[in-house]
Amino acid sequence: MRVLLLVILSGVLALSGCVGRREKAPPPSDAPRAETPATSAEPAAPNPPLIVTPDAAPVGKVALVNVPARHVVLTFPLQKLPPVGQRLALYRHGVAVGQVKVSGPQREDNIVADLIAGEAEVGDEVRSP
Repeated sequence: MRVLLLVILSGVLALSGCVGRREKAPPPSDAPRAETPATSAEPAAPNPPLIVTPDAAPVGKVALVNVPARHVVLTFPLQKLPPVGQRLALYRHGVAVGQVKVSGPQREDNIVADLIAGEAEVGDEVRSP
């Protein structure tokens, strides 16, 4: 008996909540409506697919700096050494701080470069400008 009374009371409360408040539609206005310009019937051209091309340029680090001689030793991943004569930029924390020209000699994954402009510190990133 109690269960039946509880079910009926719950049903009455649920229905009264649904019936209680209803939003009224706003009254129609007498002001003339502004006509919207007709859009073209042609659908917009779909966006072309995004093409991502990886950068194949070698990225290395400054391993040693000889300030008086203005030489730096650069370390690159194996098989990714830049050719002799190539100019590379030095970056520190993402900001260009100098420029080097690869002069050689090369030993394993290290190669020597001349410091052309700016300054270099151990740990600077070296990549093409």
